[in-house]
Amino acid sequence: MNIHDLARHLKVSIGTVSRALNGRSDVSAETRQRVLEAAEKLGYSPNQSGRSLRQGATGIIGFMIATNRERAAKGEAFFMSVLDGLQPFLAERGLDLVVLLCSADQDPFAYLRRIVERRIADGMIIAETQRTDPRIDYLMKRKLPFVAFGRSLSGGDHPWLDLDFEGVAEQAIDRLTRLGHKRIAVATASSEINYGYLFVDACRAALARRKIALTDELVIREPLTEAGGFRMGHRLMEMDDRPTAVLLVDNKMATGLYHQLYEANLVPGRDIAIIGFDDSPQAQYLSPALTCFRVSLADLGRKLGETLIAAMENKVSGAHPQQTVWPMEIVIGESDGFRPLGVRQAGLRPEPKRTVV
Repeated sequence: MNIHDLARHLKVSIGTVSRALNGRSDVSAETRQRVLEAAEKLGYSPNQSGRSLRQGATGIIGFMIATNRERAAKGEAFFMSVLDGLQPFLAERGLDLVVLLCSADQDPFAYLRRIVERRIADGMIIAETQRTDPRIDYLMKRKLPFVAFGRSLSGGDHPWLDLDFEGVAEQAIDRLTRLGHKRIAVATASSEINYGYLFVDACRAALARRKIALTDELVIREPLTEAGGFRMGHRLMEMDDRPTAVLLVDNKMATGLYHQLYEANLVPGRDIAIIGFDDSPQAQYLSPALTCFRVSLADLGRKLGETLIAAMENKVSGAHPQQTVWPMEIVIGESDGFRPLGVRQAGLRPEPKRTVV
């Protein structure tokens, strides 16, 4: 069966069948469904290599993810949950998603360039953007539609989607300062991943608005792992003037930090206040419950798809690229109930457990 046979069976034009199969917007949903159902029933499968040569398109979207051995061993669910929202969104538009795993011992730029030069995908999503990221400059030069999952100093005006690190910092700092904290540490990434810098800058600005300085001593850079959290806790314990509170940019650090604190006979929420970042599986089983932030990863994945589709359409129209800061909501636990001595003596009470604000 070929496309001519399918068109004759449906009594529509070959162009209508082609547009329906390619998810074009100028075909009604009813017609598209008829074409897809008939193609499946009759066993029609387009010659993808021929279509690619004729149309200059593959119908494939690539999602480049840098793998991390330790993170994989711990069962990282973040990107899988994002893909749960992204893949159905693309499928609704006749596009297939291919996840491109770049191992830790490969150069991400060289890996991306190889993928692009092979013309494997019509569009790309790149994750874990660096402070300066040559992948972004390269994709813009090649004029391949793409979305950066995370902001960067590279690339000029390009499409991106990022979490609201500024909003998280403002909410967390406001909460801690209202509890009476003035000496607050910030634990961030030791790598050049850009959100580590965004978070520190946002925390510094939020503290400055309250006439509190975030000194270099209080910015602790460690790998975003349990081991990194353990070492971060050790560094906190060694400070002569120990912080009364700490903010984490990644919850994988929280488990290691809790372990270090318990070894020092200190209890999170009783002896030091802790606020994490995302409401991940790692956070859900900590005791006391970790105060952190929640985001719907499936909705985030869908928004990535929307942003990429807009970038593909903007390639023709020249419209301004979409740039979105994605909000998060705070989930109140027990880990930040500690108040500095003078405030505790005032008889203030801790807030309720695990509620969403």
